[in-house]
Amino acid sequence: MPNPNFDAEALYRTLADRVKSGLANAQHVAIVGIYSGGAWLAERLAEEMQLKDRLGFIDVSFYRDDYAERGLHAEVKPTQIPFEVEGATILLVDDVLYTGRTTRAAINELFDYGRPAKIMLAALVDRGGRELPIAADFVAESANLSDDQQLVLHRADDGRFSLTVDHA
Repeated sequence: MPNPNFDAEALYRTLADRVKSGLANAQHVAIVGIYSGGAWLAERLAEEMQLKDRLGFIDVSFYRDDYAERGLHAEVKPTQIPFEVEGATILLVDDVLYTGRTTRAAINELFDYGRPAKIMLAALVDRGGRELPIAADFVAESANLSDDQQLVLHRADDGRFSLTVDHA
C-alpha cells in the first residue's frame, strides 16, 4: 500500500527540476541509475533531458563492502554503461540514500569504466543514517525512519511511482 506521506510523483517532479537546473551548464552529461529504483528514476530523467543515448545502469551487488554478509541478490542485473565514462559528468541516481554504501560501491564500479570529470548524486529521498561521508547533490525530500523501516520505491505498469514504508 503506497504511503500517503510520500507522494513519489511529486517528489520525482521536485528532483527532476533540481537536477535540470543544477546540470543546465554541465558538459558531457550522462545519467547512471542504480538498480532498481534508481534505474527507474534515471530512465525518466534521461527521457525528459533528452539523454537516452547517454543513459546507463549499474548493479553494485559485487562491489558492496558487505557482499560477504549480504550474499548475492536474487535478481542481479548486468551493468550497462554504453557511453564513454572518461571525462563525462555523471549523474548517479538512486531512489533512497541511506548508509552511503551503495553509492560508494557504484562510484567504485564507475571508475572501472574510466575516470569521469565529475560524479554528482541524485536521490529521491535522503533518510539519513550515513555510515560513510556521502551526500547527495540533488534530493527531493529528507525523511527520518527507524532502523527497522525501509523506504521502497515501486513503479506501476503505467510508469507512475509510489513509495511504501516496509518493516525490515
